Amino acid sequence: MKKDWRREYFSVPNIMSYLRLLLIPVYLVCYFTAEEESGYGCAAAVIAVSGLTDMLDGKIARRFNMITEWGKFIDPVADKLTLAAIALSMAFRHVLMGVMFGVYVVKELYMFCMGAYMLKRGYRMDGAQWYGKVCTAVTYSAVFLLLVVPNMPPALESGLIWLCLFVTCAAFLGYILFYRRARRGLDTAK
Repeated sequence: MKKDWRREYFSVPNIMSYLRLLLIPVYLVCYFTAEEESGYGCAAAVIAVSGLTDMLDGKIARRFNMITEWGKFIDPVADKLTLAAIALSMAFRHVLMGVMFGVYVVKELYMFCMGAYMLKRGYRMDGAQWYGKVCTAVTYSAVFLLLVVPNMPPALESGLIWLCLFVTCAAFLGYILFYRRARRGLDTAK
């Protein structure tokens, strides 16, 4: 049976993922051209739109039966690239965010390698786990606050970044355990 390429690549949820990808350079321009502390509002607005489309695309896909294989790929790619761009850009202003970026990159590389390994063995992971979604939501919220309130007390600023770091590490551990269980399940199924 021939697939409808328009439905596969140009469904509303997939267009929302494309929008998120296009918003990455817009965010970076807003962030790096902010003249003063109050100039980060533009970057915050871009993050808000990106986070909203991230929240809605999956709901729309499930509600209106618009789930596609391409969508299962492009949605998390848009999420990962957006969060990486945010963490890396904010590392220029918040040193601790550089640590967050490093942990995030290691986590994503691990997930990519394990996902490829498991796919090669015939296992398909269908979407993010709940702890991955919590990590994304907390990170979006924290960076939004860091952008909208650029003059917050340093302790609160650090606390938000530590929270991001904590949920990223917790999600990383969750995925390590998830892939360990999945691998054991494949080994016992032989």
